[in-house]
Amino acid sequence: MLHLRLITPADRTDAVVRLIEKTVGTTHLVVIPGAARNPAGDVVMCDVAREAGDELIGALRESGLDRTGSIAVETIDLSLSKRADKAEEEAPGEGADAVLWEQLRDATHEESTLNVTYLAFLTVATMLAACGVMLDNAILIVGAMAVGPEFGPLAGISTALVERAPHLVWRSLWALLAGFAVAMVITAGFSWLMDDFGLFSKSMVEADRPNTAFIWQPDWMSFVVALLAGIAGTLSLTSAKSGALIGVAISVTTVPAAANAAVALSYTDYSQTWGSTKQLLFNLLGIVVAGTLTLLAQKWFWAMQRKRQVARPDTAG
Repeated sequence: MLHLRLITPADRTDAVVRLIEKTVGTTHLVVIPGAARNPAGDVVMCDVAREAGDELIGALRESGLDRTGSIAVETIDLSLSKRADKAEEEAPGEGADAVLWEQLRDATHEESTLNVTYLAFLTVATMLAACGVMLDNAILIVGAMAVGPEFGPLAGISTALVERAPHLVWRSLWALLAGFAVAMVITAGFSWLMDDFGLFSKSMVEADRPNTAFIWQPDWMSFVVALLAGIAGTLSLTSAKSGALIGVAISVTTVPAAANAAVALSYTDYSQTWGSTKQLLFNLLGIVVAGTLTLLAQKWFWAMQRKRQVARPDTAG
């Protein structure tokens, strides 16, 4: 379940309370008059089943409460209450399947910001992957995939396309492209430095590398894997079951492809540079397409759930 803590202007409290009471799946309603100081007003708290949370939060935002007061949402890890159990039973669908669109917008907005931390993680991941491809070491490749933060902007693009938010599309695209550009340039410089120390060499680039050669030899299977990873990653972000995201991170060849392209370019191996770039683009496109289609399917599914709920008004009591 979710816990909502609201600050409402005193003249709006009754309307907010009525909205909560008529929303199926809410319980544990508490009103504390005059408790809020900044902004001034009443404090209203309630618990709501996750599957009903998006509807309630959306209605509160439509009422302007996010501008005149405050809406804070927390996830309840444990709730021992028969009333809470009843609220979850009354709410349509299953909590694990529910999408909190406001939470998703906020999360993807934050993860799609081009900042120093994002660049640092992406750059370190790319340099780690460069070591992996030069040593033909699959373990290092997996580690680099896990470190890379690129799924955030990819999810941001998908969310923005579904929500028709062009500003977030360009923001996410800028974080993705600029981030990879910076990481690849620094990795190319890292390769030259490692070459000076005798740790990298052109013969390593030209070697067969059976464990990592797939990175610069893309095929349609690369795109299929990216599609499946995009579906799994989007589901992990939108549902209550988020543990699958790390598995998604190590299933697609984005960071390793960028690393191999940078290393190959530093040694003027343009064939591998182009092959790795195609692999990178295949994976990025596949994840965005799959993520967008998954979000559209989820939006349609919950629209059907709400229609069925409206058709059964007797459950709202």
